[in-house]
Amino acid sequence: QVQVAESGGGSVQPGGSLRLSCVVSGSIFSAHAMGWYRQVPGQERELVAEIRHRGATNYADFVKGRFTISRDNAKNTVYLQMNNLKVEDTAVYYCNAGQEANGAFVPAFWGQGAQVTVSN
Repeated sequence: QVQVAESGGGSVQPGGSLRLSCVVSGSIFSAHAMGWYRQVPGQERELVAEIRHRGATNYADFVKGRFTISRDNAKNTVYLQMNNLKVEDTAVYYCNAGQEANGAFVPAFWGQGAQVTVSN
């Protein structure tokens, strides 16, 4: 059974930084494309960043230049470094262990989510 577990959420002031981590177990991590999503109550979950199993990355326009996704296959872990955080980045952040199909990221296994709150 594939398990996905996020950590590293918390509260920070605007302009601050946080790093989220996500550990995957029960599967061959290096074979997964990995994604970070976020969701605000009442809104749909949206893709923030993805990293393919060979390391190629894609970012949503609203985080480009501020967030960095990376992976450490030896630790079965994907990271999301978030810099210059804005109030509008406040959300629950979800990690997903997925697959790449026809050039697209296809989400599969979700973590439980990590709250990120940006406020004064």
